[in-house]
Amino acid sequence: MPLSEEELRLLEQMERALVAEDPKLASTMRGTSLRAVARRRVLIAAVGFIVGIAVLMTGAVLNVIPVAIVGFVIMLGSSYVGLTSWRNQSRSPDPKSGGSASHPPFTVIDGGRKKRAPRAPRTRSSSRGSMMERFEERWRRRRDQNGF
Repeated sequence: MPLSEEELRLLEQMERALVAEDPKLASTMRGTSLRAVARRRVLIAAVGFIVGIAVLMTGAVLNVIPVAIVGFVIMLGSSYVGLTSWRNQSRSPDPKSGGSASHPPFTVIDGGRKKRAPRAPRTRSSSRGSMMERFEERWRRRRDQNGF
């Protein structure tokens, strides 16, 4: 759900107050890219996966089933964190490859939504919209035809 104009205005005021009160924190918020955080999580998950293998093998060699199960759970959790971070890393923009060396400003624009180019009017045969958009369009047509 998008933010209302008043919520956006309040959020921008809080942001300005934060920058005025603690510029170091605002600088830190600007400086950390999502790609770097995702890369760090992937590395930590890889180390966790290796630790999980070690615990699993230790449990298997010593014939202690609960230790082996804990090792498997560590491996499973690490692989989940690593894969989700890997996906997020490929989706997040890289400031180094974007042509601009500066970080984007720490601001709230359109309630966190990405700006899109205006769409051409939709035709009835267009199936490019999401399922919810099609359902909403059908609902509006039925409501308009039945007079509700």
